Amino acid sequence: MSQKKSKYTDVPVKNITNGVIVLDNNQKVTGVKIVPRNIFILDPDMQNAIITNLKNVYNAIDYEFWIIVADRPVDINVYLSELQLQYNKVNDNRKRKLILEDINKANMFMNNNVVDTEYFILFKEKNDDTIQRRIRNLINNLASAGLTAFQTNNDDLRMILDNFLNGGQTTTFGTVLA
Repeated sequence: MSQKKSKYTDVPVKNITNGVIVLDNNQKVTGVKIVPRNIFILDPDMQNAIITNLKNVYNAIDYEFWIIVADRPVDINVYLSELQLQYNKVNDNRKRKLILEDINKANMFMNNNVVDTEYFILFKEKNDDTIQRRIRNLINNLASAGLTAFQTNNDDLRMILDNFLNGGQTTTFGTVLA
């Protein structure tokens, strides 16, 4: 069994598994993905409370960490297919017109390369118990700040590496070849 060589230049990535990037020196990079929240639709007092709580979360982290903001392309092909099926089923011209407007709007999004912006807090650590404790603490502390977070998964980590180290090209790193 041989492993496909990484396309990531000068990055000592051995593997990506269980939401963790394993480096050649057995250090592990992982973290949490934060669900975006538009605080600017909230009243000013609530905005300030969330910002203050977020500062407290960052100040409570006593190890090196990275805040990563990455864009991921939005794929709405399934949604477009569903709209087309609805359009074909409906006989009422008013409903067909509304569905066609939605199809045109979705096509406009697809043609303008719409992306989702995703937010991550990543850190490096060797000890698995320390990793799990840090992830739990990050998730709980972010929840107390009014934000939802969960551990990164393999796709998240590959996307981050692709965005920052591979010119946005998707790779199949980690695939084991026979």
